[in-house]
Amino acid sequence: MWLSLLCTLGESLEFTGCENVVKALDIKAALLQANEPLDSDSLSAPVVSFLLQKAKQRIKLQKWENLMNQTCRHKGRIFVCNEVDLDGPPKNFTYINENRLGKGVDVNPVIVGCECDNCISQPLDGCCPGLMKHRRAYNDSGQVKVMPGVPIYECNSKCRCGPDCANRVVQKGIQYDLCIFKTANGRGWGVRTLQRIYKNSFVMEYLGEIITTEEAERRGVVYDKQGVTYLFDLDYVDDVYTIDAAHYGNISHFVNHSCDPNLQVYNVFIDNLDERLPRIAFFAKRGIKAGEELTFDYKMTVDPVDAESSKMDSEFSRAGIEGSPIKRIHMECKCGVKNCRKYLF
Repeated sequence: MWLSLLCTLGESLEFTGCENVVKALDIKAALLQANEPLDSDSLSAPVVSFLLQKAKQRIKLQKWENLMNQTCRHKGRIFVCNEVDLDGPPKNFTYINENRLGKGVDVNPVIVGCECDNCISQPLDGCCPGLMKHRRAYNDSGQVKVMPGVPIYECNSKCRCGPDCANRVVQKGIQYDLCIFKTANGRGWGVRTLQRIYKNSFVMEYLGEIITTEEAERRGVVYDKQGVTYLFDLDYVDDVYTIDAAHYGNISHFVNHSCDPNLQVYNVFIDNLDERLPRIAFFAKRGIKAGEELTFDYKMTVDPVDAESSKMDSEFSRAGIEGSPIKRIHMECKCGVKNCRKYLF
């Protein structure tokens, strides 16, 4: 009886077939929500209404998932799951593979690269890191081995080495299957890994629109009123530019804050050596189990191990001109860890 009724209703809404409609419906959840027995012989109007809303939602989420996987150029696949409410894909968000440049932002592409045939066994002049007076950032497995705060210089498009060079990690993109899911405790969307991630492995890059600090100040006031946080200051040496991932970004757009995160931020330079414009990369602080949510600290600081480390304090969503008279609202933290600071900002 259920199957016949649902097929009829599905066809009336022009779904793509009875089988797909049934797959998209969670009858048990609908009955529980309506406080109706699970062995009901018929479906009440509220149950049917919920099921059809759920069907529409899942079809929209599936289309969004497909679009992101068609757009992205990385190995890792993206999945979407919402078993919490009826919210569909976010509005006004475009998935991108590289940062977009906003008004007033100019990037000078790199004009030189290394001459190494093998950047690991036979590096010349220290390869790209050595040219910038730094040591190699990765081990042979592509895991970061330098302290947080130390910049990473990868081989670039002008280098002699090929795409399989061990000093090309962040530029290869996401390597793990990840899932965007709706959190059950009011933190909106989140991201969990579907595969085990080893400590110090690259996970993802924070992408968005690169804007000036002045523009970030203006947008920050709007975002604060909305209770959202998408601005990431690029303050490695100077607080001149900010990444805004509100409307353009990748899966990092959905990564939540935690006061005890499993991701660490690093500044990375590849085809642009301007220290005011580092790329922001997330690496695993520890081993991360499959199914675990990915998080980073929006107010991350690092110990001043050396001169570079003092440059790495990140200000996520507090972008703006130093000394600005604009007062920002406090945002409550819902990460739930034992050492929670209670407020994001």
